[in-house]
Amino acid sequence: MNKPSVLILCTGNSCRSHLAEGILRAAAGDLIEVHSAGSKPAGYVHPKAIQVMREIGLDISGHTSKHMREFLHHQVTTVITVCGIADQACPIFPGQVNRHHWRFDDPAHATGTEAEILAEFRRVRDAIKLTFEAYAAGLREGRKLSG
Repeated sequence: MNKPSVLILCTGNSCRSHLAEGILRAAAGDLIEVHSAGSKPAGYVHPKAIQVMREIGLDISGHTSKHMREFLHHQVTTVITVCGIADQACPIFPGQVNRHHWRFDDPAHATGTEAEILAEFRRVRDAIKLTFEAYAAGLREGRKLSG
């Protein structure tokens, strides 16, 4: 049986969506397939996103920045947008049953000292972690109730 597919979208697919993808895959990758993409992909995963994920034991260094159109011919069960612009640009995907919009600040726009910028990446990472681990817990609870 194929696992349901979750696609996490943001505009650039360089920070927030990769943080969420890594966290959700770690929390529920046994239950769902997790992917991320962007409406205007930056073409890279932000090095500070990789760094702050390593700090919590997750390696996203192998992730790549992808355009959301790469998933138009995939069965996507749930689409989760993590920024306002991606929510507005998001198409309906074949098989899509659920859509969630959880907006997070973009740490790539942080300014200040190196320490202040890293603190912003950590703050956003922790907010995403809280939200997506709660989502994964809900998926697990739903599976227990239906299974």
